[in-house]
Amino acid sequence: MSEAGSVRVLVDGLAIGESPRWHDGRLWFSHWGVGEVLAVEPDGRCVVEAPGRPGLGWATAWLPDGRLLVTGETLLRREPDGSFVEHADISGVCTRGCSEIVVDGRGNIYVNSIEFDFLGGGEPTGGVIALITPDGTVRRVAGDLAFPNGMVVTPDNGTLIVGESFASRLTAFDIADDGTLANRRTWADGIGPDGITIDADGAIWCSSAVGAKDCARVLEGGEITDRIELEHFCFACMLGGPDRRTLFMLTAEWLGPEHVDEALARRTGRVLATEVDVPGIGWP
Repeated sequence: MSEAGSVRVLVDGLAIGESPRWHDGRLWFSHWGVGEVLAVEPDGRCVVEAPGRPGLGWATAWLPDGRLLVTGETLLRREPDGSFVEHADISGVCTRGCSEIVVDGRGNIYVNSIEFDFLGGGEPTGGVIALITPDGTVRRVAGDLAFPNGMVVTPDNGTLIVGESFASRLTAFDIADDGTLANRRTWADGIGPDGITIDADGAIWCSSAVGAKDCARVLEGGEITDRIELEHFCFACMLGGPDRRTLFMLTAEWLGPEHVDEALARRTGRVLATEVDVPGIGWP
């Protein structure tokens, strides 16, 4: 099994970093527990680009016109003057707000919700994916998901892949012309997906197993071609950089949902980077 190159630390001392995005020449990410949207400058400095949401479980994306979207109890959109407004009313589909988000090449927005109180010890139930079309229409396009997590869309806008963390699998859907999801199928089983990213050969980078402290390159069907061992859990990863051959990994110590405050206070969060052979594609 091959491995990527040497791993370097770009940012240290974070609470928990999540939802990394390569946007406008920089790595952006959600700083959970602090409520900031951060961007990493080429020299490694973190710049606060926008306020985030309180607590955990929120992510970011951009509309085709460049306006920032932030998930949470509602789906917010930042206007050119810096103010935030509700982008769409998702309450009819995502009853507990929305978490992960991806905007495809046609401007369709997909958000998901786990639909139970994870941090409060709630009983797991089926999660959902909602579609918000460019005209503002909101509809449910998938359900009965076991803790839906990171999502990617292939560059042809033809396939959406989502991590089902509680089922230890990646699940794929075909995307119809109207944005509807169909032909649900297991893309890879027996892994531990959280935040994910896709490369030009169609492989997914994510954690290799539940509880694993690594970031692995997984082929459709589940074969692992590369594995990077890490000190802490990898919450999410992103292929970015000028040629999209830099794999960014956001890691932190995780002590379980009952010890979130302790984990945040320890400030073990890092942004790590390494170079890989196959560049990233698609969205985000």
